Amino acid sequence: MVESKLVSKFKKSLAQLKSYCEAEDFKGWDPYDGMNSKVFQALPIKHWDLARLAWIQGFKRSPINLRKLLLVPKEYNSMGVALFLLGYCRLYKAAENGCIEFGTEEGLLDRIKYLTELLLQMKVDGYSGACWGYNFDWQARRLFLFKKDTPTVVATAFCVEALIESHKITKNQKTLEVAMSSAEFVLEDLSRTTHGKGHIFSYSIKDGNNTVINASLLGAKILSYSYKYRKLEEHAVMARKAVLAACDLQEDDGSWIYGLLPVQSWKDSFHTGFNLDAIETYQQNTSDTSFQKNIDKGWTYYIENFFEADGKPKYYHNKTYPIDIHCPAQVIVTASKMNQFKSYEDFLAKTLRWTIDNMQSKKGYFYYQIKKGMSSKISYMRWSNAFMFNAMAHYYLESNQCL
Repeated sequence: MVESKLVSKFKKSLAQLKSYCEAEDFKGWDPYDGMNSKVFQALPIKHWDLARLAWIQGFKRSPINLRKLLLVPKEYNSMGVALFLLGYCRLYKAAENGCIEFGTEEGLLDRIKYLTELLLQMKVDGYSGACWGYNFDWQARRLFLFKKDTPTVVATAFCVEALIESHKITKNQKTLEVAMSSAEFVLEDLSRTTHGKGHIFSYSIKDGNNTVINASLLGAKILSYSYKYRKLEEHAVMARKAVLAACDLQEDDGSWIYGLLPVQSWKDSFHTGFNLDAIETYQQNTSDTSFQKNIDKGWTYYIENFFEADGKPKYYHNKTYPIDIHCPAQVIVTASKMNQFKSYEDFLAKTLRWTIDNMQSKKGYFYYQIKKGMSSKISYMRWSNAFMFNAMAHYYLESNQCL
């Protein structure tokens, strides 16, 4: 009876989320899109780094959504579109198995083709290979101003994986070719910093942002896919070096800090999930299983330190708040990638139940963050809804909830 109630709750939740996102045509706001404000762009302070940083952080931290008032338009975000595409590919696979509660094969294929074409149109031109950025200017501390559509390895990695999954279904060779060309973006346009016997790929094309562990591993993930489909040995070698560096930076207890700068020394849930997903993908694509011990101890640390007994997801290893929607979403996807879903299905069900009960609006969308004080219940299309849609589609396929 308890299990059937969860199944019913889950299906209602996913149906509401799917309807909401489709009604919005997958466009929306983002925690970091404050500089898209037409008001801000009309002010001279837009040229001042400290003002840009304060403006973005004000939008991100405010529990009240100021975007409509300050003329921030709802837009497509490439990473968000990629996550929706990944989710629809999972629902299509479920439909192939006879599970058509969330769409027939024909209807889901139309969605996949639509999102694939949209993602291809959002590709940033002018680089050595296909790459993607965000739909807003972004001030990262005072050191970096990432202009709109500045390509990043993070956005690109999600887009590459989504296009590969689309290709598996549509058999469109152009889609695969575009995805494979992203390896040249990683090797030619990103910088590399030597660390031990390996190297760290930069987060973006800008110099100096080469300290983020999960970003470097996402570069390795892209290269491993290129090796899988093109058998270019150099790509496997370069991917392995990034994994070597990341595993050297893993602590004895299995944890990772976010990055190498003093201000990047925190440990958080979903970036740990990114790390594990990327290393596992590398191993699957190259058949190099020499990092399995790193994966095993990383997974153990992940599930033992970032979730409470009632399923509540924690952002940091040593404190609960803020509770960020990325955290329950990513653990489902990571468990699926690592073939750990069945072994941890009860654990994942508990976390999903808590998330639906505490972080979903009656309108269908998911909240951004729950805090000790005033929580941010703003609907963000990429950060909240796309991540949860992809996670729930994975959960639906993995748990055989249609049977």
